[in-house]
Amino acid sequence: MKILRLFPATLLALAGLGARAAGPQDVAGLWLSHDQDAVIEMKPCSEDAAAMCGTIVWDKDALPNSGKTSNDCGTRIAKLKKFDDGAWRDGWVFDPRDGKHYKGAIRVKDGKLNIRAYLGVEVLGQTEELTHADALPAGCPAPAAPKS
Repeated sequence: MKILRLFPATLLALAGLGARAAGPQDVAGLWLSHDQDAVIEMKPCSEDAAAMCGTIVWDKDALPNSGKTSNDCGTRIAKLKKFDDGAWRDGWVFDPRDGKHYKGAIRVKDGKLNIRAYLGVEVLGQTEELTHADALPAGCPAPAAPKS
């Protein structure tokens, strides 16, 4: 009978082993855009190591056979100053497609990077979900100082 009483408690304890809150460094690394057109590198900002920055380090338009004359390699797409409640906040995200800066929040959820851009309040924004990239595809020239 004692075993039956311990079983539910054991299951609850085991279920919690795999779950952990996302930490500030979980966003660091290479992330492939959902349309597979770009890779973003997230890392501490060079000018402010306490902040997190995102830069386009690969753009399919940079490939020699793409037929495009410009690309977004080296464009900084995010600078967020504070990690709070599981997300980087207090800064901006940049959408190179429309050339606009937005308020932003970046978090890792279920192993994916969620970049949320919004005006006003976060709940009214849009989220782009990126997947982790193990390696950087060839294509972009050597990184220069971030644009934007």
